[in-house]
Amino acid sequence: MREECKHFESRTYGNGETVRKCDLDLAPEAPWRCPADCPKYERRLADVNWTHGTLIIPPSPEEPPGLDDGAVQLLDEAEDVLNAVGPAILAEVEAQRAAAGTRTGAGSPTWWQRIRKRR
Repeated sequence: MREECKHFESRTYGNGETVRKCDLDLAPEAPWRCPADCPKYERRLADVNWTHGTLIIPPSPEEPPGLDDGAVQLLDEAEDVLNAVGPAILAEVEAQRAAAGTRTGAGSPTWWQRIRKRR
């Protein structure tokens, strides 16, 4: 991936897992490479007001053998499936929370408002 691109992002989580991605979702072969002719490539000029956890970006994982246009298409189709079922899963979780009496979302009382109601 082009680490000098303005849209490149790398984030390491507490468990040590690192995500390397294009913020515009234009790199179907992430984390290994960006498209050679990416229309949105912009060289990063300054890191003004950004928060950096480390100056060393962990290396990309080894590219799996056989990563070609067929694999990219398969990954795109898998992403489409996940995006299609996402709203149904969210609705199911919210229904379970509502049944359990857990309130979420706008208008829900904060933890201290719930404690004050108990008094």
